[in-house]
Amino acid sequence: MSTTAPITATQRVQEAGLRAQAASKRLALLSRAEKDAALVALADALRAATDRIVAANADDLARGRDGGMTESLQDRLRLTPERVASIARALQDVAALPDPIGEVVRGSTLANGLQIKQVRVPMGVIGMVYEARPNVTVDAAGLGLKSGNAMILRGGSAAASSNAVIVDVLREALEQRDLPADAVQLLDGGHDDVEALITARGLVDLVIPRGGASLIRTVVLGATVPVIETGIGNVHVYVDASADLAMATQITLNAKTHRPSVCNAAESLLVHRDVAAAFLPAALEALAGAGVKLYLDDTARGLAGVEGEPVTDDLFATEFHGLEMSVGVVDSLDAAIAHIDRFGTKHTEVIVTQDRAAAREFVARVDAAVVMVNASSRFTDGGEFGFGAEIGISTQKLHARGPMALPELTSTKWVVEGDGQIR
Repeated sequence: MSTTAPITATQRVQEAGLRAQAASKRLALLSRAEKDAALVALADALRAATDRIVAANADDLARGRDGGMTESLQDRLRLTPERVASIARALQDVAALPDPIGEVVRGSTLANGLQIKQVRVPMGVIGMVYEARPNVTVDAAGLGLKSGNAMILRGGSAAASSNAVIVDVLREALEQRDLPADAVQLLDGGHDDVEALITARGLVDLVIPRGGASLIRTVVLGATVPVIETGIGNVHVYVDASADLAMATQITLNAKTHRPSVCNAAESLLVHRDVAAAFLPAALEALAGAGVKLYLDDTARGLAGVEGEPVTDDLFATEFHGLEMSVGVVDSLDAAIAHIDRFGTKHTEVIVTQDRAAAREFVARVDAAVVMVNASSRFTDGGEFGFGAEIGISTQKLHARGPMALPELTSTKWVVEGDGQIR
């Protein structure tokens, strides 16, 4: 009696990669009209499947609660009918954006008559490794389709049921339009699948990790496929000596409490010593009233009218993903920037100031993908930037930085046209 050996993770990823390559060849030939119509069809299919998706998500949430998942992670995982409608709407927003493929980045005509131009082309096959964010499944599929890329997705086990249903819905909708279902594939194996995906050089053209520090580190250090590094968000709000204090309070509250589980939420508040006494009592009371647990340095504790625990360097370095915030008083703009240089993660940094020179200096000196002046860090988002959706927020400096959408999922090709020139 013969038995069939179980398929390995490497074999599974190789097969997925070959199917994705074939799909990417077809996607590269689609017109903008064809891609946009497909995106609208995907959005319609998600709306029609809302009950299925929410029911599957309820299974994920129940497993998460049984396993002790924190409320902040449950918030990232949770899909309501309203959130499903929002992610479907994001697909339509992507459809309305210009098609990056074929865009001429630069070009010229040489003295010998050769016409040269650099044009945008798809990457080809992109792998995504991410955690409990099922909306990422939809954003990745939509941005991949519009930019002509086939996507191989490996979501976290916490969202396994949600992702499986979402990908089934998307693949069914693609097939109904006679488009390759393998433009979107989901790996449902364990960590072996991740290792196989990030080392599938020659089959996968790019890998993008999105999640916590451990996941990102694992992908960046273990990959042989090129990686765009998305980073964690230890985000600071710095209240300068010239700040409008009412504005500063409003921005701090929004940045911390609007949705504390996400990477663009503020984790640290820095306040110039000259305005600390005027700003901190009311601001800390407002934060505490919103349920924020405060970690305060000695000066802030002396000014606070609410309870707070002593802050440590480890707390200043922490991305809390919840209603917690470290607070420090600094002597100058230089001291604030030095603190950010030490503890920041190059994601988003905020200054609240009425001093234009201070704002210019902060923008020039702070090393971050996004620098905000008198605005909440919650605006660091592809949708808010007008990108329709985002594939992630890059904190590296090569190829792409900040919220990544359609152009960041392309490479370029030089096209040279002549009429017989030789060298």
